Amino acid sequence: MADRKIILVTGATAGFGKAIAEQFAAKGWDIIATGRRADRLTALSEHLTNQYKVRVLPLTFDVRDKAAVSAQLDALTESWQNIDVLVNNAGLALGRDFFDQANMDDWEIMIDTNIKGLLYVSRAVLPYFEKRGRGHIINIGSTAAKDVYPMGNVYCATKSAVEAISKAQRIDLLSKKIKVTAIHPGAAETEFSLVRFKGDQHESDKVYQGYQALEAKDIADIAYYVSNLPDHVCINDLVVTCTAQANAFFTHKEG
Repeated sequence: MADRKIILVTGATAGFGKAIAEQFAAKGWDIIATGRRADRLTALSEHLTNQYKVRVLPLTFDVRDKAAVSAQLDALTESWQNIDVLVNNAGLALGRDFFDQANMDDWEIMIDTNIKGLLYVSRAVLPYFEKRGRGHIINIGSTAAKDVYPMGNVYCATKSAVEAISKAQRIDLLSKKIKVTAIHPGAAETEFSLVRFKGDQHESDKVYQGYQALEAKDIADIAYYVSNLPDHVCINDLVVTCTAQANAFFTHKEG
């Protein structure tokens, strides 16, 4: 349907991104879903199309690859150019080590994904927003943007950068009527920790023991809410934790 809204979600193959794609599709939005894993994107596309009867455009690329981002997003056909919301979700933490012991390759991947990837995608989508005279960027940050914690070093730095970039976008795009919202989740039980601990399921599971963490759907619900406010209303910055968590430092665990 021509009057359906369109959302572009990066990192849509798992976690927050997948949940956000599902939530918006369930509400009748058409979905541009991007990710690195073609098989997962295909499965997601087929599921959303069959379940919700919406259009889905799966785009396989790594947000770290500036040329690939430009090639795919600059070439959107006219029927996909009227993007209403961009969710910069693609991101990761790798390793949890003291600064002097951290793997510098991990640092590079986090910087290239969490910061540069967000910048590449934002710049590619902005011409479509500017042409329409409206749009909404939602950047997925972290409580790590608010509090630096031990062995968080460069991950915390990248999420602090996401917060700063969100503020800068909000200022610089103000005259273009483009909304910018930063959502900063706390502990959430997704693939995040499994990736951080490089597939160590035992270490990943320990992160979520003794309390009920956020779920991906919780963030998807929030993303949908902030995307559907009146045109004159923008939620700029949201910090979201489970009830057992006060901030990036303090979590109450039972047992």
